[in-house]
Amino acid sequence: MGLRRVLDDLEPHFHEGGRFSKFYALYEAVDTIFYSPSKITVSQPHVRDGIDLKRVMITVWIAAFFPMFYGMANLGYQANSAILNLGLTGTGDWHEAIISLVAGHNPESLWDNMIYGAAHYLPIYFVVFMAGGFWEVLFAIKRKHEINEGFFVTSILFTLILPPDIPLWQAALGISFGIVIGKEVFGGTGKNFLNPALTARAFLYFAYAPQMSGDSVWTAVDGFSGATALSQMASDGLPVIAAATGEVLTWSDAFFGQMQGSIGETSTFAILLGGAMLLITRIASWRTMAGVFLGMAATATLFNVIGSDTNPHFATPWYWHAVVGGFAFGMVYMATDPVSSSMTNTGKWFYGALIGFMTIIIRVVNPAYPEGIMLAILFANLFAPLIDFSVVRANINRRRSRGVI
Repeated sequence: MGLRRVLDDLEPHFHEGGRFSKFYALYEAVDTIFYSPSKITVSQPHVRDGIDLKRVMITVWIAAFFPMFYGMANLGYQANSAILNLGLTGTGDWHEAIISLVAGHNPESLWDNMIYGAAHYLPIYFVVFMAGGFWEVLFAIKRKHEINEGFFVTSILFTLILPPDIPLWQAALGISFGIVIGKEVFGGTGKNFLNPALTARAFLYFAYAPQMSGDSVWTAVDGFSGATALSQMASDGLPVIAAATGEVLTWSDAFFGQMQGSIGETSTFAILLGGAMLLITRIASWRTMAGVFLGMAATATLFNVIGSDTNPHFATPWYWHAVVGGFAFGMVYMATDPVSSSMTNTGKWFYGALIGFMTIIIRVVNPAYPEGIMLAILFANLFAPLIDFSVVRANINRRRSRGVI
């Protein structure tokens, strides 16, 4: 009751004519974090539902905790395993000052692995949140509208698709590009046609390729180099050798995420747990997910049948494509973005299938870029309006042919 009274007392100062009127967006953001908005719909044609935009975004944010926590543990496991195999005593950089205070480098210790992962991931998340939050607040103040909760989702998803040792300034630059160029220049949340997190990731990939790809960026240990599972498949096919341990990577290892990769993309199991939460709450579309999966499986199987004497990736089966790289993460968290994806039920099937198809095309046919889900989703974002338009027009034509309209 005390906090509510304090916020109510401060509110007049943030309205038009008040001393802090231009900062109303900040006040509204703080107020609605702790309390539900007082504005409600009372008449048609407004939709009334128990779940609003804030609850939707918070649910997606929480669903991302599954790959986030596993990602930190796996980040630590991969790094500590590499440290042990190389005979090192620490990370070789500033992270060691933090890690050494409360943990060691035993890859068999969940505590040591979590602390190592947190020491690398949390600074990235903090920098991304502050840099992206700055742009969100700036545009909200200039446009005199409320701060949208969608940034909570964009920030966490963006950090989970980054390499664990990305320079912090690049993380800040990437999210700035994604928020400003990928969303705000088009009018903000709801008006952007590209996924902001993937836009940020694509910008970094093409602007700073050495820090976003290659063999030396996936395990956060100075001097360690090792190719990811997807990269090995693209160059040599199966089997794959786990870089940190030197052992053959099994399908179950890949499914549960015991391999190198971007922070939150390694564990298909953890990602599917978050996906189940989004499906149960009906926030994500099962049609889009199913379309992505079926498009991937069909295209991968087609390449298996065609075969190739020069490209071993043609022989990679669909069930391996599903558990390596960022496919699962993109299918669950990125392709289902309600703003940049198709809106119609039929369109979601075509939209998802296009993503799955393009993912395998880029992975297998393009030797310079073994990962394909990021570019596939951005490509499908561009076609989502056309897909929905075609579906609507086809429906109108069918109704007209039956004399309904």
